[in-house]
Amino acid sequence: MSKSSAIVNFVGQLPRNLFSGFVVSLIALPLALGLAIASEAPPIAGIISAIVGGSIVALFGGSHLTITGPGNGLVIVVLSAITTLGNGDLKAGYLITLAAIIFSGVLMFLFGLFRLGALSEFFPASALQGMLAAIGVGILAKQFHVMLGDTLVGGNTIEQLAQIPESVLKFFNEQPFAGILGLGSLIFLFLYSKIRNSYFHLIPAPMWVVLIAIGTSYYYLLVVGVPAPIDDSLLIQFPDNLIADLPKPDFSKLNTGAFWSVVISLTLIASIETLLSIKAVDKLDPKKRRSNVNKDLRAIGVASVLSGFLGGLNVVTVIARSSVNANNGGSNRSANFFHALFLVLFLLLFSQQIALIPLTALAAILVYTGYKLSTPENLFRIYKIGREQALIFLTTLIATLITNLISGIVIGMLSTLLIHILINKSFFLFSRNVFKPNVLMYQEEESKNYYVSVKNFCSFLNLFKLRAKLDEIPENHHAIIDFSLCEFVDHTAMESLNDYQRTFAKRGGLFEIIGLDIHASKTDHPFAVKKSRPIESLIHLPQVLTRRQSQLQKLGDDLGWEYLPDFVTQPAAIEDFLFFDSHVLNYQYNSLARDDQKMLLFDLNYSEGAFIAKEDIKATFLYIKIDRTLPSFLLDKENFYSNLYSWIGEKKDIDFKEFPDFSRNFHLSGKNPKEIQKLFSKKLVFFFESHNIYHLECNGSGLLIKGKDRLLSIQEIKRMLAYGNDLVQLLEQS
Repeated sequence: MSKSSAIVNFVGQLPRNLFSGFVVSLIALPLALGLAIASEAPPIAGIISAIVGGSIVALFGGSHLTITGPGNGLVIVVLSAITTLGNGDLKAGYLITLAAIIFSGVLMFLFGLFRLGALSEFFPASALQGMLAAIGVGILAKQFHVMLGDTLVGGNTIEQLAQIPESVLKFFNEQPFAGILGLGSLIFLFLYSKIRNSYFHLIPAPMWVVLIAIGTSYYYLLVVGVPAPIDDSLLIQFPDNLIADLPKPDFSKLNTGAFWSVVISLTLIASIETLLSIKAVDKLDPKKRRSNVNKDLRAIGVASVLSGFLGGLNVVTVIARSSVNANNGGSNRSANFFHALFLVLFLLLFSQQIALIPLTALAAILVYTGYKLSTPENLFRIYKIGREQALIFLTTLIATLITNLISGIVIGMLSTLLIHILINKSFFLFSRNVFKPNVLMYQEEESKNYYVSVKNFCSFLNLFKLRAKLDEIPENHHAIIDFSLCEFVDHTAMESLNDYQRTFAKRGGLFEIIGLDIHASKTDHPFAVKKSRPIESLIHLPQVLTRRQSQLQKLGDDLGWEYLPDFVTQPAAIEDFLFFDSHVLNYQYNSLARDDQKMLLFDLNYSEGAFIAKEDIKATFLYIKIDRTLPSFLLDKENFYSNLYSWIGEKKDIDFKEFPDFSRNFHLSGKNPKEIQKLFSKKLVFFFESHNIYHLECNGSGLLIKGKDRLLSIQEIKRMLAYGNDLVQLLEQS
């Protein structure tokens, strides 16, 4: 693309990036305030970090869709730094922490300058999850008290957790209104994703909390005639003159070990959060671009230095706000800049309104964030991968809570290595081969396929070697990864390989993994640890299926259909349906396919909502390919939201005067009402009236049928299959 074409393209994309930046700013504002307050820093510090980060990284960064600002992972580090470096004086601790943030930014810049972005590969996946869970527990432990109106609870995380019952008992007496507002905000955040209304979701959950809190204050001022019964200590405080009141970083403890411990902790966590976020956001890029992580590290380093001098927090890349950007049409770095610009406007135009937000409401957002990071579901998910992964997770979690983040992740890495040695019953496998090259790659002359052979072992210790080779392969080519000479493949490597498979599939390539036929694992999870075994010991190993999967397999045998439990991350046949315009398709599995491939039943994992309100849902679908062209339509149960959509004209309900019961119970919509009415004969209408109501879509050449927002039982699946068969027959007769 020429330079002039690139400029024209950039200018043409500005409106969509302007809109995306605005949506992101609605999330960034309450989070920036909340994260700063949770860190015992002034509220303005979080906004400064977001503004500086968005501006600098947008200009000099190497990523395309990422959003930068204050991050969840650093809350615990900054909080500890402020409370300890100042010897109990929070203001003094804050000024010293600003100096630590500046030096952390310098180190981040040097990391990028010396191309150390690959350092993130050295951290085992389960240990990282344990560290993130510990961060979530730390945020939740502190902010739960603030949410109930108690800002004076101190101590470490364990002590704060122990004091939760006491705060629950006394909040009615001390700050009942503020506490109820905080508790209500938390309940709302849990219910947000359950509200099935696309217009409601145009405003992110955190901004709804802010708007409700501000609206409550104005209700008391304008209607009741008195200020809301919230103590001033629970309201946001801004400096009268931002420029004149800029803090001056204190470098007096530059020669102390405690200071440099904070600097290293800030740099480590900021680097990990940034690199992992960039990696995750690249997967969301519809243009299939890859970020320059080292360039991004340099830009974030510069932004952190400037933020520290202006009184702001560390700047990091944040996955949640970045994913919102990607989902709202962001296409280049200008969205990051616009998000910063809108924050400036909010600060200039609505500072009085922002000052009405009670800390209890912001704390509720952070409590929910902490819960999402530390939810027991994460442990259960990891346990399904393998018991040893759950042990690594718990070890890292507990070690981090008892000690600190650096010690916790080091203990997690050591425990991972020890478990790997115990699994393989060989210390020498790792000691003798860790520094040896274990990856051979070449391009085959005739086929032009890339062949990669991995030997000895592949774990978090040497995964960077494999990734360096894989990153050289164009993602629209065919890559063959051979593990036949590899004795051990760990969970981190398997998870990383799955990422490559998904990326190659999205970009038109093929990523095949071979040589694991003689490897066994403790579970049937695709990310489970793989250990080579003599082939004779594997001959009689049964395939591990759940009870439901076994029943599905039997149902397939009875019908003469093929059953495949495999995970499919790119189910192309179903992407051309309206349902997936508002839902993110994750993966398909447990597929039952008829021989002629005209009927396919499958379980699907998809996501709805965004940011902290994102929810993964598993449901059962039936896809049917039809032999005639039909008008596209959508048929669903009549409800409040469907009536609202019809009223505003988005999905106009097609009614039938001759079928009043059908019109009352079903919402039928489509672009060609006359053709749809012609299709819906008396027999077809009576069929729908006499069966269970499914979500039904027709895209002209196929039907998509969905039942409940959950997996269906075997009996329910049988009814869905019968429904689909009968429906096809009627449609062919119509």
